[in-house]
Amino acid sequence: DAIKTKWIDRRVCGDINVGCASCGVCDNTFGLDGRCSKMSRNHCPNRTVLGILNKDGTFAEYLTLPISNLHLVPDDMSDEIAVFSEPLAAACRIVEQGLVRYQGTHPDKVAILGDGKLGLMIAEVLGREHSSRLGPNADAPYPVLFGKHQHKLDFVRDSAGVDCRNVSEAKDEKAFNGVASEHAGKYDVVVDATGSPAGLSLAAGLCRPMGTLVLKSTCAAGEQFNAAPFVIDELKVVGSRCGPIDKALELLALDMEEEGGGGDINKSIQPLRVSKYLTKTFPLSEATEAIKCAAERTTMKVQIICSEE
Repeated sequence: DAIKTKWIDRRVCGDINVGCASCGVCDNTFGLDGRCSKMSRNHCPNRTVLGILNKDGTFAEYLTLPISNLHLVPDDMSDEIAVFSEPLAAACRIVEQGLVRYQGTHPDKVAILGDGKLGLMIAEVLGREHSSRLGPNADAPYPVLFGKHQHKLDFVRDSAGVDCRNVSEAKDEKAFNGVASEHAGKYDVVVDATGSPAGLSLAAGLCRPMGTLVLKSTCAAGEQFNAAPFVIDELKVVGSRCGPIDKALELLALDMEEEGGGGDINKSIQPLRVSKYLTKTFPLSEATEAIKCAAERTTMKVQIICSEE
């Protein structure tokens, strides 16, 4: 009864990875969670993945997730805001993995490549993490977001605590590695969210020797992949996938607190105001038009409202 009271008729967000709940990864009898952040959440060897691997996704009429995968959406948070929790959680995963060092006299310099939806979410998170850890007036340089589209960079320029640059500033076709000298090897941590094999090469050139290259892109590198820069510079390459939805909901709740004038709002962290990314919403009856809109180059995000209410 307690479970029914908590969950039935409540709005939820869900982790998309569904473990088997019986292997040594899921029950942590292998002890991997202590060495690898949230190994049990993301990496059951027998997992299914919502809408991706052996489990119907949200285009199905019905879908299921275990209660252990669910996170309650605050009552004052709209559906339009709550659906940003999954991509925002993927950005939060970088923090959860502890890939950026903020301690000491020389905190990590961070570069983010890509101004698509995921790249912008990463900028939103890492910019705020920088300000939260070091203070808004710290001498340490802000994370740098390199992108191709001015209108996309403008989404985070004044609110996220990042330094927005056109990616052309980082390139130099005359350089042996194609990277401009003022940026080559200047970053301790580089996050590649370009979705392009070319982005991986540029990321390697931006990263200092023995630095960390975080891969958020899942594109195939192809047969021409050159491993030499990674070996010569002894780069640490780290994949980064799904993250903590509960943390993402906490960040999204800052928007609600600001709108409602709540007394508990964290004044040191700027609200994300993710509604700015929403290009247009459509009713379910116009799903075909929504998919066409989503394919347009200027579109950031389209939402299909399934409820008839």
